[in-house]
Amino acid sequence: MLLQLKINEKIFLRDPQETELGRKIISKSIAMIDTMGLEAFTFKKLSAEIDSTEASIYRYFENKHKLLVYLIAWYWHWLEYRLVFCTNNIPEAADRLKKIINLITEEKSYDDQFENVDETALQRIVINEFDKTFLNKNVDEYNKSGSFRAFKSLCEKVADVILEINPDYLYAHTLASTAIEAAHHQIFFNDHLPRLTDHHKLGDNPYEQNYEFILHMITKTISKD
Repeated sequence: MLLQLKINEKIFLRDPQETELGRKIISKSIAMIDTMGLEAFTFKKLSAEIDSTEASIYRYFENKHKLLVYLIAWYWHWLEYRLVFCTNNIPEAADRLKKIINLITEEKSYDDQFENVDETALQRIVINEFDKTFLNKNVDEYNKSGSFRAFKSLCEKVADVILEINPDYLYAHTLASTAIEAAHHQIFFNDHLPRLTDHHKLGDNPYEQNYEFILHMITKTISKD
């Protein structure tokens, strides 16, 4: 049975998960934004790819930025779903933290429970485009509407585990959000601005180096020693 993630309804005009056209919009927009980037992507190009009209796409999303916010919110919801699932039967907080860090830093593969989403391509979009969802003049408006609720919820769960390990640590949410962002920024730096990271010097797989770095950063920071 295929699953659906519940996305904040204020991000979209009509839930794309509920119709065949909506699912096409999601699937093809992921492929196109991954290939050409958000700047070159337009609803006109998308409509040609899905053999529909621009007007039909605007019935689902106000603009391409709202579509990007939706796609990235979906990704954070999916990570949170996987986090809960993969840590549910792990009693020790330290072991759960390692599992969570692996989940955040690993190179994603296709999840057949969500057939209309290419999680591998979507991860690349998050790496390349996530900052654009909040580094704009409308960030407060988007925040009030709950556009970043999924990212906040994921950070909250990571912070909760940090506080289980060290209840006296004062910056659990700061560290959680920094670690999740760093996990994506460092891959971007490795690919485009290599002098800002050491991953390429330490091995052939930047995702494995990312795991080691984030694990080291969190565990050393919250250590009671």
